[in-house]
Amino acid sequence: MRAFVVTKYKEPLQEAEVPEPTVGEYDVLVRVEAAGLNPLDEKIRAGEFKQVLPYKLPLILGNDVAGTVISVGTAVRGFKPGDEVYGRPDQGRIGTFAERIAVAEGDLALKPASISMEEAGSLPLVALTAWQALVERGRVRPGQKVLIHAGAGGVGSIAIQLAAHLGASVATTASASNADFVRALGADTVIDYRSQDFEQLLTGYDLVLDSLGGENLAKSLRVLKPGGKAIGIAGPPDPAFAREAGLNPLLRLAVAGLSGKIRKQAKKLGVEYEFLLMRASGDQLRQITTLIDQGVVRPVVGKVVGFDETPQALQFLSQGGIRGKAVISNS
Repeated sequence: MRAFVVTKYKEPLQEAEVPEPTVGEYDVLVRVEAAGLNPLDEKIRAGEFKQVLPYKLPLILGNDVAGTVISVGTAVRGFKPGDEVYGRPDQGRIGTFAERIAVAEGDLALKPASISMEEAGSLPLVALTAWQALVERGRVRPGQKVLIHAGAGGVGSIAIQLAAHLGASVATTASASNADFVRALGADTVIDYRSQDFEQLLTGYDLVLDSLGGENLAKSLRVLKPGGKAIGIAGPPDPAFAREAGLNPLLRLAVAGLSGKIRKQAKKLGVEYEFLLMRASGDQLRQITTLIDQGVVRPVVGKVVGFDETPQALQFLSQGGIRGKAVISNS
């Protein structure tokens, strides 16, 4: 089976022949027809997460899949050969930059009927991230004020639509060239990050979804109202993440140190900071599917490349400038 693998951190992906996936009794074997490209893939390739996500090399990258079921394990009841599915494999079983992948039944959902395979392949990681940030953790309610950074990006473009559906007043940061685009997604206020300072223009927000980290995250704390919350998906990881990930005591201490400064700033301001590394969930994807087929949320695919172009596409992704998601097509 052909796949693209990380053989050494910080080096380009290499094409390789790898063993066929092992299909357990609760697994679904999927022919990969589309796979989304995510900044997470690039960060794993660069070794940025090797301390907290200890993958063994060589590693097949890829965190999004859409495709057709080839076969199912003996205990699988929810899927059958021929079903069109999509999902985000559990973080310990990633590897969608390949011709086939075995995914746990609980991590998959039937593909939304109203969209293409490439559109479905763009969605799982970013849609689950938006859902877990806004619905599960943020508990966004009608009338609240939500700031979503990088609104034209993969997570941002879905999060804007979801926050608007939940009844929030949505602000976002984007380039001037993307202002009309993010407004069409549901943004009420658009801040041009190149010429405007969102900290000087926004105040009293209930929730911030930050995908940039660093000084952007620190400034985000200051636009929150007392009791508000900033959820970061670019880091730094916090002690709650370290506990949930089952890290050893030494790594837990190191993680606490990484986020110590931002957590101290949040406490001083009377707000909260949480780090989110999304988890796989077929159940949540089924709820997202309903919104997609109702036309409430639409996928945004800015670039589609062939399977053979995977290494170059991942490098191109790091340069930015793509609306929504870039997707590998293997159909």
